[in-house]
Amino acid sequence: MKTDDELYKPFYDALWADFVEGDAFPNQKPLLAHYTSISTLNAIMSNDEVWFSNPMFMNDVEELRFGMNEGLQAFLRSDTIKAACGDEQRYKTLVDTFVGYYNHFAEEYAFDTYIVCLSKHDQHDTDGRLSMWRGYGNNGDGAAIIFDVSKLAYNESSPLVLAPVHYASTAKRRQWITSKVDETAMLIQQEDLPTNKLYLAAHALLQRVKFFSLFTKHDGFQEEQEWRVVYMPERDPEGRLKEMFNYAVGPQGIEPKLRFKVGPIEGVTAEDLSMTKLVDRIILGPSLSSQLAVTAVRRMLEQNNKGELSERVVASSTPYRAR
Repeated sequence: MKTDDELYKPFYDALWADFVEGDAFPNQKPLLAHYTSISTLNAIMSNDEVWFSNPMFMNDVEELRFGMNEGLQAFLRSDTIKAACGDEQRYKTLVDTFVGYYNHFAEEYAFDTYIVCLSKHDQHDTDGRLSMWRGYGNNGDGAAIIFDVSKLAYNESSPLVLAPVHYASTAKRRQWITSKVDETAMLIQQEDLPTNKLYLAAHALLQRVKFFSLFTKHDGFQEEQEWRVVYMPERDPEGRLKEMFNYAVGPQGIEPKLRFKVGPIEGVTAEDLSMTKLVDRIILGPSLSSQLAVTAVRRMLEQNNKGELSERVVASSTPYRAR
């Protein structure tokens, strides 16, 4: 008799066959830019904190909610899933299990799933991308913190996952989800999965849809070249980051936040992680491109015991002024 791991493996292998590990960390270690305001730069450097946001509270309505909801609906509508089960009792068992996993994630984990958005940055770029300045860098009045991912240690058991975002149209994303549902149905038949083991198929499919939901976006955002760090609470059963759960009150009202403290965290980061080690450079926006601004930001860093970073401050030479 096959073990659960042996029964699970065909589903895992098939559903993740299109995921290219070579595209993600630690196989890729690019420079990643975080465009933000000067006030946020000051807060990050003062507190050694990077704030993660819940994707369900973000401006893009097609974040986590889109993928998860589409996955559920595609599964419930699927004739191939129903046919693969063979009879109503097996079908009901599978549906109840999949919906149960979905509801468990929605009720237990979705609220404390957090992401921070970054943009792939060319190592020779000292100006930043104008579209990113306009969209996220306070319309040129902000700063871009350039993080060097090569300074990060890889920990397979970490609740933080770092990977690039993949882009596709709404129609193609729906098509991808349907194809994964169909693959799952085919494997249920092919592997002759016993009724009491149907939960393995449901679990494998939900996990793949969840990852897809977190790391895909509409192709209209493709120029952002986004990477994401995602905190997945289900990967943190010991609650190693739970004390960093917090909130913020802003224009959108109150929102949950993960105030990630950049420093050594057992089982999550390297023992020598620090903001000074991680930051490659800080680029001031094109509307702040003056020696006075550079000098002021350098003073701010020195006042926050980050004098080592002061020499890594540069000003964008892009001829753009927001005012």
